[in-house]
Amino acid sequence: MNETTRDFTELYGHSFEALQIGMSASLSRTVSEADILMFAGVSGDTNPVHLDAEFAASTMFGERIAHGMFSAGLISAVFGTKLPGPGCIYLSQSLKFKAPVKVGQTVVAKVTVKELKAEKRRAVFSTVCTCGSTVVLDGEAEIMLPARG
Repeated sequence: MNETTRDFTELYGHSFEALQIGMSASLSRTVSEADILMFAGVSGDTNPVHLDAEFAASTMFGERIAHGMFSAGLISAVFGTKLPGPGCIYLSQSLKFKAPVKVGQTVVAKVTVKELKAEKRRAVFSTVCTCGSTVVLDGEAEIMLPARG
């Protein structure tokens, strides 16, 4: 039996050496009812502010809202698919939730290279999610880009 080794070169995202301060990438998603229900199912977060319209109406939000971690997950998606892209390792993330996201709103998740740490092949990114001109989440992440051999 002949065993071949698969070449993943074309699947990898940016190398550490290709990163530059100020580089950025983003993606957007319009939050649907299905997104909220599936996120609740996958995460186990069944807080009624996300699932029960009557309960949510009695809260400071006045209606159901998407899970904050749904927006944070979009940041992860940018890292894993765009910048740096496949092959990167997500090490840390700080998050500040600034405003709620409601069904039908479009969340734009954007990451921007803020600092490069060559000695450890790490990059620090500013991370932000917006709905229109409103910042709904911001923070900072550290990503490692392993050497490729």
